[in-house]
Amino acid sequence: MIVYKVLYKNYELKQGQLMGALAERRKDLRGKNRVESGTKWAKLVFGQMVKDKQAIFVIPYELDLKDNTITPVEKTVFGKVESFGVLRRLN
Repeated sequence: MIVYKVLYKNYELKQGQLMGALAERRKDLRGKNRVESGTKWAKLVFGQMVKDKQAIFVIPYELDLKDNTITPVEKTVFGKVESFGVLRRLN
């Protein structure tokens, strides 16, 4: 499973702001690499929240499914607050 940390480029602060997280099984990549697949999906899900969709970017993490605390899903969207718990498990 791949978890994408979705960020928005804040040019004033010169850093990325967390928008949320996305999770998908590896088979859902449909012939694209992880960054291409995640970026396209992130722009579809979070694009209406920002003026410039091109400022959305993702950081993919490979998740080990042997961890019993995370249930495998096909695709899942985590909001900003929910994603803190998911991303904490990755670090």
